[in-house]
Amino acid sequence: MRLWLWLSCICLSLWADAHIFVYHRFGDTKHQSTNTSIEVLKKEFEYFKTNGYKVITLSKLVKTIKEGKSVPYNWVVLTIDDSYKSFYTNGLPLFKAYGYPFTLFVYTKATEAGYGDFMTWKQINETKKYGELGFHSHTHPHMVSKSSEDLKKDFITGIELMQKRTGVKPKYFAYPYGEYDDRVKDIAKEYNFEAIVNQNVGAVSKFSDIFDIDRIALTGNTNLKSKLKIKFLPATWIEPKNYPKDGIVKTIHIKIDTPVKTKKAQLYITGYGWQWVTIKNNRVKVKLDKLLKNRRSRLILKLDNDKISTKILVKP
Repeated sequence: MRLWLWLSCICLSLWADAHIFVYHRFGDTKHQSTNTSIEVLKKEFEYFKTNGYKVITLSKLVKTIKEGKSVPYNWVVLTIDDSYKSFYTNGLPLFKAYGYPFTLFVYTKATEAGYGDFMTWKQINETKKYGELGFHSHTHPHMVSKSSEDLKKDFITGIELMQKRTGVKPKYFAYPYGEYDDRVKDIAKEYNFEAIVNQNVGAVSKFSDIFDIDRIALTGNTNLKSKLKIKFLPATWIEPKNYPKDGIVKTIHIKIDTPVKTKKAQLYITGYGWQWVTIKNNRVKVKLDKLLKNRRSRLILKLDNDKISTKILVKP
């Protein structure tokens, strides 16, 4: 029995990956779509605790990726977007009770302007004693729709404000609404962040793009166990690169960057659900001619071993 357990741990460490989760509101019944109840949060924390998961800082995970080291299967990183007041009043006490670190991505204008639903600078400065602070933009815009000039102004204003109010120059950035494209990503990289995180379904490995790290959203009564089964799939999305001008995805072309034996995979498109596609020479190439139904659509390629790669398309 001991040998079997030892071999199981070896297999998990070889084939599984770390996971980053993102929360928004806590114990806030007025906004159910982005809320996590304290009861559910405690269940999730207990699951981590009793199933051998180690909640680490984002800094530790980023350092490991940069050094090219293997990422342990049982690592979990917890992040919170928007700096809503409900994190400070309802969520933070539980994080402190479990001793779990976190990264809080701050929406600077909301705090500076004193919006009632958001943390004050005093609360943010108290919170940083227990976790890290990241940047979540100044005005929380739909970045793909903004000009490059406006985006740069937003970065400069928000980063300077964070430094002034907290003494922290943010090392990490999270896209508002999880929306970005190649142009937005390139602009964000100009501000010397050590890492940039998205909000796409996926896991994290030593092969993850440090400026495009996947995070899985946890809201409501999520099936945490199934999320933790997700593995990183190294893949290059050749087509489409960005949201098509006519809104029609004509062809999907994906190169899988690791040898695979399977000949079939599942492809998901927002508004259309899942369909089976063929893998040939480590590539998926399929003609679709599908009109995207949402201004923000996700394409997901999934292999039968829960390896996933996600592409987000956002209409400018």
